[in-house]
Formats: sequence, structure tokens, C-alpha cells
Amino acid sequence: MKSQQNTQTMKPATAAKKLGVHLPATPAEFQEGVVSRAELNELQANPPEWLLKLRETGPHPRPVVAAKLGVSIAGLARAGVTEALTTEQIEAVKDAKPEWLEKERATQAEVRKETVRIKKRNAERAES
Repeated sequence: MKSQQNTQTMKPATAAKKLGVHLPATPAEFQEGVVSRAELNELQANPPEWLLKLRETGPHPRPVVAAKLGVSIAGLARAGVTEALTTEQIEAVKDAKPEWLEKERATQAEVRKETVRIKKRNAERAES
């Protein structure tokens, strides 16, 4: 009696998140199916044209938008940015340099500095 290995699959939303793309912008066949681990690995290793285009021009999901703007996802929400943005829209925000963007970038920089300080402190405590 042979044991058959179950193929691990994921919902399209999970796969889109792992690929860093906005699910509603993906092709219908991607949105309507399930994605196996092997298919996900193949998409990452050899992205098809639609995936390359989405990664280049968007629309991008909020985590990608936040990273491209140098702010947190919470910072986007505080600024009222709740929709996926295209690369062009992200560049327009950067060019406009709205007050909220400068404020959120400063907040993000402080958070990073504090994280580094805490890690250093914890490492020093662990050594003693």
C-alpha cells in the first residue's frame, strides 16, 4: 500500500501576499484557483509576465506601499491611505512630500533607532 503525499496548497490571497502583489490585480485564473507550494516556488523562481508587470507598476499591496514610502502600515492608515497604489502614484506622493509622509518617516526612523537600542541592550545583558 503506497502512501500518497498530500500536496500543500494555499488560497490565492495567501499566495499573493507571499508574492508581494495585490490580489485583485492578478489574473482571474490565479484568483479563482488554489496554489500549491511547488507552483508558488515556480512563480518566485520564474515569474510570468503578469507577475513581473505587477511587481514593477502595481497596484501594490499596503505592505509594499509602506516599504516604498519608508513608513509603517499604521502610518499609511493614519494618513488615510487604505487603497493599493501604483508605482506612479507612490512616486507622486514622494514628489509631493506631504507633511504626513515626512512625519511618518521620522516616526519610522525613531522606531528603528529604538529597536536597535533595545537589541544592543539585550545583547549586553545576555553577555553579563
